[in-house]
Amino acid sequence: MLRAGSIVQARSPAVPGKVFKGKVQAILPEVDQATRTIKARIELANPQGQLSPGMFVSVALNADIEQGLMVPTEAIIQTGRRMVVMVAEGDGKFRPVDVEIGNESNGQTEIKRGLQAGQKVVTSGQFLIDSEASLRGTTTRMEDGGKAAGATAGGGMAAAAEHTGKAKVEAIGKDTVSLSHEPIPSMQWGAMTMDFGMPAAGLPQGLKPGQTVNFAFHMNKEGLPVLTRIDPAGAAMPAPAAKDAMPMGSSEKKQ
Repeated sequence: MLRAGSIVQARSPAVPGKVFKGKVQAILPEVDQATRTIKARIELANPQGQLSPGMFVSVALNADIEQGLMVPTEAIIQTGRRMVVMVAEGDGKFRPVDVEIGNESNGQTEIKRGLQAGQKVVTSGQFLIDSEASLRGTTTRMEDGGKAAGATAGGGMAAAAEHTGKAKVEAIGKDTVSLSHEPIPSMQWGAMTMDFGMPAAGLPQGLKPGQTVNFAFHMNKEGLPVLTRIDPAGAAMPAPAAKDAMPMGSSEKKQ
């Protein structure tokens, strides 16, 4: 954050009350191997010669400070492709949120995008104690999404495996639906609140927050859950379309 040209102010106990104005002339390129620091060369206006070589001065550096949110570094889950923080939403529910991180210092990491001030995030240790299976299932989904797909008879990969569950609709966004779902054994997930991508066929007419729904989803190539079906609870879930279905009585064969 300190750059050549940055404005500085210096004071010396030898000249009480006097402020010497100046600027950073250069940031020297060499790193001290012992202290792991670099030096800045500073030019100060000294028209009356009040400063002399060997005097001590205190320098205030007016660097451009970037303001941002901070979270404990251990709260950030790094999957290799994504940075994720688990947000606590009350009632024992959690939601994974993608974040963009900035500087790290003293066990704290800056969050540039993804969180808002006041949100509660879960540190890794606390989450492991509270819901180890949920965290393991979530990180597995993030890193290995789509690997659950099985091989077809022809040797190619089938479509991503479909998982089902029951949930309450929390919110409906432009591209996502937030669901508070019950445990999903097929993914080793515990109950939590999280976002799902919109189904390709769109949402049922009249669906709104607060409704209980049955839903199905698969993991896309980015490791994100995408809805394939969602219906109000009590409605029959349509069966998945059969692959290469043939009309009754047809004798056509495929090579």
